[in-house]
Amino acid sequence: MELHLYDSWERRVRRFDSIDPGRAGLYCCGPTVYDYAHIGNLRTYIFEDLLRRTLEFNGYQVQHVVNITDVGHLVSDGDDGEDKMEKGSRRSGKSAWDIAEFYSAAFMEDFCALNLLQPAVWCRATDYLPQQIGFIQSLEQKGYTYCTGDGIYFDTSKQDDYGYMARLDRSALQAGARVDMGEKRSVTDFALWKFSPSEARRQMEWDSPWGRGFPGWHIECSAMSAAHLGSLFDIHCGGEDHIAVHHSNEIAQTQACHGTRLANYWMHGYFLQTGSEKMSKSGGDFLRLQSLVDQGFDPLAYRYLCMAAHYRSQLEFSWDGLQAAATGLQRLREAYHRWPHGGAADEAWMQRFRAEINNDLNFSRALALVWELVRSDTDAAVCKATLRAMDEVLGLDLDGWRPASVAIPAAVAQLAAQRQAARAARQWQEADRLREQIRALGFLVEDTVAGPALKPALAGAAHDS
Repeated sequence: MELHLYDSWERRVRRFDSIDPGRAGLYCCGPTVYDYAHIGNLRTYIFEDLLRRTLEFNGYQVQHVVNITDVGHLVSDGDDGEDKMEKGSRRSGKSAWDIAEFYSAAFMEDFCALNLLQPAVWCRATDYLPQQIGFIQSLEQKGYTYCTGDGIYFDTSKQDDYGYMARLDRSALQAGARVDMGEKRSVTDFALWKFSPSEARRQMEWDSPWGRGFPGWHIECSAMSAAHLGSLFDIHCGGEDHIAVHHSNEIAQTQACHGTRLANYWMHGYFLQTGSEKMSKSGGDFLRLQSLVDQGFDPLAYRYLCMAAHYRSQLEFSWDGLQAAATGLQRLREAYHRWPHGGAADEAWMQRFRAEINNDLNFSRALALVWELVRSDTDAAVCKATLRAMDEVLGLDLDGWRPASVAIPAAVAQLAAQRQAARAARQWQEADRLREQIRALGFLVEDTVAGPALKPALAGAAHDS
């Protein structure tokens, strides 16, 4: 069954064919570690994790690379303003290097809490300065750069198809530009190397053939992805906001340097909305994963919520929606742990599951199929084995969850044993009477294939939906 993915370059869903049969190169734009990641950022990483798991489910060996931007990302995509790392340092009073370490560690904690698979490579921008400088030198030799008072810039006028993925109208952008471009020749030109300001010393700066300074944000990803995956690899991912600027610039400089568009497929996760606004850090009021934990939510409930909407649709966040996701996840866990071991995954169910996820990662339909399985009359042990196989892709860690340990009073346990004996003797009225006695003592009894299960009444009855 073929895998089909939406390619932002061609703006259509198309069959995935890897460059190297059986292998897939996957590069994902990682965090700029000047602040905590917010849950909108994390939605993109969940989508990318589902993509990787789907590739592996289809038999691909995935070389997954994620960068950490610890220098060069300016507060404006228009190449003005200060470096976000320097801004974070000034805000906190810590060094830029300490800021990078602190927020990288915080990001890794979120990454693990969401059960995201670790990439084969984490690459930090500050570790790849020679590759970035070499890339810029190649562009310079090929005539794609020019020098201004504040840096080395890429000349987008050299490419007729610049901005093709975003379908940019360059003439309209140029005519409508309301920003001071300084010495830039075009509003779409972008910095490859920025010179350190003469009036102040930066914490992160390096010598280069053009003077002391630091790399532009865009050159980092092109250099690092090529270093690990080559100048043309299978899939490049990021958020939808990367299409018009960051990814368009990555493509432009890679076309100029290597003659490729860097990736054969470009995929983008869409925004998380709060009201009518996308979640962002610029306003300073954003939700972290820890914010959800502080309200009593399991991080995997947020993963479940994100799977309920297609990655190419904007998701409206609400606490009610998160509560519904948490309830669904809890019921799924309880159903999974009620079922006995010993079955084998049902191939027919797995084929239907594959059809949904291979249709451009349609995980909302995959979740609907999961619940169809849970409610079905399929053998319980087969259900467990099938759901375990599905969870290799869903990533909900159903095997790792354990019900909360509850001490059952001796009197309740004795009533449950008496009820079970009454049921065995087909004394249904007596069994019902004993059930009500158990309820009066604050417990519910549920009949499962493994025998009666007791749980506190406040937890609510177990359901299969």
